[in-house]
Amino acid sequence: MADKLSETITYGMVDVAYADRLEQVAPDEDGPVWMVNLMKYREVAVYEDGRESSISGAEADALYAPFEIFRELGAALVLFAEVEATLLGDGQDWDAVAVVHYPSRRAFLEMQERPDYLERHAHKAAGMERTIIMCCTPMDLPFAAPDFPRAPFDAAPNPSTPEAPPILVCHVVQLADGGAGAADFNAYSATAAKVGLAQGVRIDGWFAVEGTPVGDGRQWDQVRFNAFPSRAAFSAVVNDPERLEAHVAHREVAMSDTYTMLLRPLIDRLGASVGADWF
Repeated sequence: MADKLSETITYGMVDVAYADRLEQVAPDEDGPVWMVNLMKYREVAVYEDGRESSISGAEADALYAPFEIFRELGAALVLFAEVEATLLGDGQDWDAVAVVHYPSRRAFLEMQERPDYLERHAHKAAGMERTIIMCCTPMDLPFAAPDFPRAPFDAAPNPSTPEAPPILVCHVVQLADGGAGAADFNAYSATAAKVGLAQGVRIDGWFAVEGTPVGDGRQWDQVRFNAFPSRAAFSAVVNDPERLEAHVAHREVAMSDTYTMLLRPLIDRLGASVGADWF
């Protein structure tokens, strides 16, 4: 299977060891996974068979759209969002973030073998400049729920309005010292959650990264999606003195690498797919 992935995926490095691990998961140990995709499109699609193309990379990716294959596998696209801004990262920008929910790791692997998928995948390969794909499972929140309710979006201190719609923020995190930064990151998260919930922030999904089947060689630990009532609510959380103090004391030392992106969701069924009560 690792060889098959390496043959079909040209827009990132295949983690052969992790692909082999996926193939060896026993059926009774398998279960649902969420594949988080960070995507950068080519300006103009480039097809491996040499066909002439004048469409954009994004347009080629739209031709890929294997929704009926997802349905047959029991999978679903639960988030598709355009990246409005990359606030933190290594200088690489991303165009879109997508999350596909698979009923099992086996379903994801079986898809790679389907002739109808491979035919459609030619469009994805043509359209992508680079991609990071992270295999994720929902994580437990590392803190107790605050003892006050989250404000609804339309009644938050900086509410959603037609002129100021909600935004989604994605954090991709590599913890420092091989995961030893988790304690500091949890301490920061508890403070940030208290501040955020007072502003009406909703946790759309927090995930532990099991592995990175496709990427650039980096390994990631967590992906978090938080929904804010408005950009003003996001700014209020970012600039809150208590959060800033926790940021310096805990967040900066907790991470060795990260992306933080502001997203504009076009499809967002992420929270419902997880089914967790994030308060």
